[in-house]
This record gives sequence, C-alpha cells and structure tokens, in this order.
Amino acid sequence: MHLLVFSTVSSQEEGERIGQELVRARLAACVNVVPRITSIYEWKGELCRETECLLLIKSHRGRFQDLQEKIRQLHSYELPEVIGVEICEGSERYLAWIDEVMRTPG
Repeated sequence: MHLLVFSTVSSQEEGERIGQELVRARLAACVNVVPRITSIYEWKGELCRETECLLLIKSHRGRFQDLQEKIRQLHSYELPEVIGVEICEGSERYLAWIDEVMRTPG
C-alpha cells in the first residue's frame, strides 16, 4: 500500500537533509519540502505559533516503522510529527514509479 507521510521540520535545510537521507535509505521514493507554513499548537501547556516546513513523503506502508524511526533519529524536535495516510487513488504511472524506486537497491 502506498503511503503519504507528513512531517514538519524547523527549517528548509533540516527538511532537505532528512529528505535526502530517507530517499538514500529507500525509505521514501520522493520527499517534497514545502516552505513557510504556519503551525499553531499547544506544547507543554503553552500555545505556540511557529513557521516551519512541511515534508510530504511518498513511501510504502511496509516501510513506515523504519521511516518513522529514521525521522526520529535525524529530527531536531523532541516529538516530531510522523503521520501516514494511505494513498487510495493516484496516477498509475506515478504509483508504479514509487514501487520501482522503493524496490531498487540503494
């Protein structure tokens, strides 16, 4: 099953570094780094507002646990966001490309 994984990071540089590592490790076929999103959340009893970058990570469900662990290892946050959503529809050729990249040895 194809998966779209969301994670936020503190900067473009951190997002690119994590994205490159995920693709190199074949835990992701592609990582988009979307700059300058505003995140509003509560953390340790305080209301926070931060400018972050959003990672859109294309992967497979079977790789989620390893992908999640790799993000935890590389991430600067104490509790990084790692949320996977199944891709139920998509371009057949694009999904086939994800499959090909994910099975190709690094």
